[in-house]
Amino acid sequence: MTDNLDLAASAQELADAAPAGSLDRAAAASVAITLATTRDTAQARQTLDGLAPDDVRRAALRLFDRLQGS
Repeated sequence: MTDNLDLAASAQELADAAPAGSLDRAAAASVAITLATTRDTAQARQTLDGLAPDDVRRAALRLFDRLQGS
């Protein structure tokens, strides 16, 4: 099982690789910050559920699910 900090590092790598100002960068950075500052993936998921705007939330949740599955 991968812990939050490992997942956060993966999300940060994706954020760094995404174009500046892109939806992918915003979503990956949001996931990285959320994972780095929450206790576990359940709390991270709950926090991401409240993310705004909607398009960033949806992209962040897709990325979060993808990271958890890898």
